[in-house]
Amino acid sequence: MEKEIEPQEIEEIDEIKEETKDEEKNEKKNFTILGISIWRIFAYFIIYSILGYIIETLFGIVTKGVWESRQSFLYGPFCAIYGVGAVIMIVFLHKYYKNYNRLFIFGFIIGSIVEYFVSLIGEMILHVKWWDYSDMPLDINGRICVYFSIFWGFLAIYLICSVNPKVDKLIDWFKTKFSLKTLKIVTITTIIVLFIDCVITGIAVNFFLIRMKVENNLNVPEKEALAKAYDDIYSNEKLSNFIYRFFDNRTILRTFPNLKVEEVDGNIVYMDSLLPDIQPYYLKVHNKNPHIK
Repeated sequence: MEKEIEPQEIEEIDEIKEETKDEEKNEKKNFTILGISIWRIFAYFIIYSILGYIIETLFGIVTKGVWESRQSFLYGPFCAIYGVGAVIMIVFLHKYYKNYNRLFIFGFIIGSIVEYFVSLIGEMILHVKWWDYSDMPLDINGRICVYFSIFWGFLAIYLICSVNPKVDKLIDWFKTKFSLKTLKIVTITTIIVLFIDCVITGIAVNFFLIRMKVENNLNVPEKEALAKAYDDIYSNEKLSNFIYRFFDNRTILRTFPNLKVEEVDGNIVYMDSLLPDIQPYYLKVHNKNPHIK
């Protein structure tokens, strides 16, 4: 599989890498991770999170026939798992852009690890299951499976050899157009806003899930602790009014239409099934899925 990249493509990638090296040398403070500057890594995260949001939205329209939210946070068109996955692959694999074999193998491994831990963290912190591969062969705890791991391997090749060189050109164009200082300020500011959005999202989803679990008497772990937390939160009139104003059921369900929790007996409960009066999508595009009303 080696040496299948066109010479012209290799030259373009080499040229971009040389420009990046020159750029890093000219910076007074050169903070890098495996040869890539911190601010550029942040820029990658932002760009790939937006691309991920667009891909996921189009995928939802094609497969489900509805335009629904595929964003990771309450505000902004960002799908963070794409940003995280892309950044990790780029940081660890960019030096192997001439070797398809290594890109595939390391992409297979790194993509699987990222997917596994994103799923695990979602269950540990928010007590929700983002996806479940239990019904697919060669899965591990339903969090990863060999089919998607193979996909990560091929994606690593495409990302490093085709997509990211174009993203680097886009970043360098903005740097030339507006100056490196301006680009850094915009990038860091966006990351700070995203962090704040992430914290708010975690709090909002936690309030929502406590409310749904208690009010619907779901058979979930630590029911007594959840009931106490529910009483503490919603007995406070000012806090409860704030929650119902900004983090109401419609807002959360439309932002995260696929939220689900697992009961003690293993039963999966989708939040939209508990709120039948709320459409969990923005617009029905076509009748691709007859089960969606």
